[in-house]
Amino acid sequence: MSRRVVITGLGAISPVGNNVPEMWKNLVDGVCGIETITEFDTSDLKVTVAGTVKGFAPEDFGIEKREARKLDLYSQYALAAAKEAVEDSGILGNVDENRFGVYIGTGIGGLQTFYKNAVGMENGGAKKVSPFFIPMMIANIATGNVAIKYNAKGASLSTMSACATGTNSIGEAFHAIKDGYADAIIAGGSEAVITPLTIAGFQNIKALSTNSDPKTASRPFDKNRDGFIMGEGAGMLILEEYEHAKARGAKIYAEFCGYGNTCDAFHVTAPDSEGAGLARAIEIAFAEANVPDDAEIYLNAHGTSTHLNDLTETMAIKTALGEKAYDINVSSTKSMTGHMLGATGAVEAIAAIMSLVDGVVPPTINLNEPDEGLDLNYTPNKAVKRAVNYAASTNLGFGGHDACVVFKKL
Repeated sequence: MSRRVVITGLGAISPVGNNVPEMWKNLVDGVCGIETITEFDTSDLKVTVAGTVKGFAPEDFGIEKREARKLDLYSQYALAAAKEAVEDSGILGNVDENRFGVYIGTGIGGLQTFYKNAVGMENGGAKKVSPFFIPMMIANIATGNVAIKYNAKGASLSTMSACATGTNSIGEAFHAIKDGYADAIIAGGSEAVITPLTIAGFQNIKALSTNSDPKTASRPFDKNRDGFIMGEGAGMLILEEYEHAKARGAKIYAEFCGYGNTCDAFHVTAPDSEGAGLARAIEIAFAEANVPDDAEIYLNAHGTSTHLNDLTETMAIKTALGEKAYDINVSSTKSMTGHMLGATGAVEAIAAIMSLVDGVVPPTINLNEPDEGLDLNYTPNKAVKRAVNYAASTNLGFGGHDACVVFKKL
C-alpha cells in the first residue's frame, strides 16, 4: 500500500513569531530574532546571544497557569504550536481517533526542568526536587501531552536524533501515513534549552559563535562566520492522507512526497568531511519524490553558520543534485532564528512549504562574503520571488544523523 500524503495544518512558536503568518512574514522580510540573553547572568560565559522566543504566554494558547506549572517550557511550546496547527487544519472531529497519531521529537527534552531541579537538589537536598520532575523532564512527554490534549490514540512516536530530530519526526510520520498506519498525524519538534549549562556545554566544544552582536552573529555561508547561535521554539504540521483530506474538503498547503534518512557513521560531532551521508539522504528523498529535471526548487539548508557544516552541506547538495545544484535557490533561515535544535527541522519544513504557497524564497541574512568553496545561490540578504514547485529541507545532527524532506506544490 502506498498512499499520498498532504499538509493540511501548520503551527509555530519561534524567535521571529509565535504563529506561522507572523513567523513567515518576518523570515521573508529578513527580520533577525536573535537577541542578547537577559533571562540569566552571562558574565561567566563567552556566549551572550540566543534566538529566544518573545512574549510567549501559555494562557494565550489555552494552557492554564496551574497546568503550565507542571509542564516544561518545551512541552508548552509543543502544545502551543500544535494548537495552531490543529485549528488551522480543522482535523478535530473529522478523523478516527484510533487513526490519529502524534510524532513529536526533541533534541534534549525538558532540560530547563532538569537544570532547575539539579540545582535545587545540590543546594537543598531531595526536598527541593519537584514531584513532577520526571514527567516534566522526559523527552517523550510533549508527544504524550499533545496526544492527551487531542485524544489521538493512533500511531505515536517520540524522535530523538539531535538536530535532525524535527525532520525525522515529520519524515517518519509521512511514511506511517503513506504505508497505511494512520490517516492523520500531528508531527514536529520542540526545544527550550537556553540555559547557562547548555550554553557552557556547546561553547566549550567551540560550536557556538562568540560574536556579541545579536544581529550579525548568525551568518551561514559567510567567510566571517564563527559558530551557531542557539534558538528555541516549536514547529508542528498536520500530515494527512490525501483522499481523507480531500473528502472532508480540507485546505491543502502542499504534498509531502519524499524523505531520506541516513547516517554518516563517522564522528560524534563532526559531519562526514565529504558530505556523503547527507548527499545520500537528499538523493533518497528526491528519488522518492520523483522530482523532475526541470523542477523549480527551493532548498532550506541546515546552514548552521559553522565552518564544517556549511562546507560539507554545500558539497552534499552538489553531489546529490549535480549541475542542478547551481540552478536552485538555497537559504538558511537559521540566520534569523538561530539553531532551534530538535525543533529546527520542523520549523524549516514550514518555511519550505510556505515558499511553495507564496512563491517566495526567504533569504540568508548576514551573507556578505561567501567563504571559499561556498558557491551556490544562497539567496543572500533579500528574499526573491520564484515560482518554486518543489521545496526541500535538510538537517544534520550530532551522531551523524542526516535527513531530507521534499514537498510538492499542488
